[in-house]
Amino acid sequence: MFRAPLRSLSTTARQSLRIGLIPADGIGKEVIPAARAAIEALGSDIPKPQFVDLVAGWETFTRTGVALPQDTVDVLRNECDCALFGSVSSPSRKVVGYSSPIVALRKELDLYANIRPVVSVSAEVGQKASVDLIVVRENTECLYVKQEQLTDGPNGKEARATRLITEHASRRIGQMAFKLANARPRKHLTIIHKSNVLSVTDGLFRETVRSVPTLPGVDGKYDGVTIAEQLVDSAVYRLFREPEIFDVMVAPNLYGDIISDAAAALVGSLGLIPSINAGDSFVMGEPVHGSAPDIEGKGIANPLASIRSAALMLRHLGYTKGADRLDTAVDQVIREGKTLTPDLKGTSTTTEVLEAVLKKI
Repeated sequence: MFRAPLRSLSTTARQSLRIGLIPADGIGKEVIPAARAAIEALGSDIPKPQFVDLVAGWETFTRTGVALPQDTVDVLRNECDCALFGSVSSPSRKVVGYSSPIVALRKELDLYANIRPVVSVSAEVGQKASVDLIVVRENTECLYVKQEQLTDGPNGKEARATRLITEHASRRIGQMAFKLANARPRKHLTIIHKSNVLSVTDGLFRETVRSVPTLPGVDGKYDGVTIAEQLVDSAVYRLFREPEIFDVMVAPNLYGDIISDAAAALVGSLGLIPSINAGDSFVMGEPVHGSAPDIEGKGIANPLASIRSAALMLRHLGYTKGADRLDTAVDQVIREGKTLTPDLKGTSTTTEVLEAVLKKI
């Protein structure tokens, strides 16, 4: 899995760890408290956690007219060491004045890398996982720059969106992907693109990522990493047919979003898939699942993705022992199969799954 810290942002002198909590919408309000409880159970394996409750999301927008209050951004930037974000209920229709708070947070804090490990839990301890891959998604560009316009054309309305791909963003996400691939046993990186059609934008992404090993200062440290390419449509097909061929996948924003959600089906549920949004000086954990309004308030949301996201966050900060304890506890609960939420064909509640994890910790 994702076992090595990307950057050691922790220090031995740190006495406390200030963690911003942004449950946001839907089941985020149910799973983020579970992640908090799991972190608190780690005791001396991490600095004493101090939690800062913050707001953002669609519900915040309906109350205040602002989806991401500036105070939330300022507190995260100036007072927190890291953060956990729950889920957001962005409407599928255009709402004047509304913009996704998670997309805005990624830009405000320059969290340019969304890292999503997808790992199956083997039946026996030590047995090789049938699925073990990481999707590295560029987090700040592509169609998510949200520059759209609607005009009247000769045959009716015409909608256009700007797709932004820059050499700068492609290079740094490529560097992150190579670093991850180099730290894994297989040392294999697949670049996802559609440059046979989008030869300019995807072409720039592809060429820039491929050039990372030749950058000044690299000095051959990625010589052991094998590089492959896959068109995004065939990548989805092969992901379902032969997931074992993939190790680390790096993709522009939209492709990475779609591929990682699709990959969740390989391990049973979006409720199992964690992620971190990482930059050079801040990291924010975020379970991949959405706000799930159909089960909101029923007490059956799967908390495992949020707990795993907390583990990823801690690992990124350099607290590998605490992260390992969280990951191991989650794996044991899944492997036993006795205490699982309905998305995994179980009958347990969020609280019951959390309690099972806490006992393993």
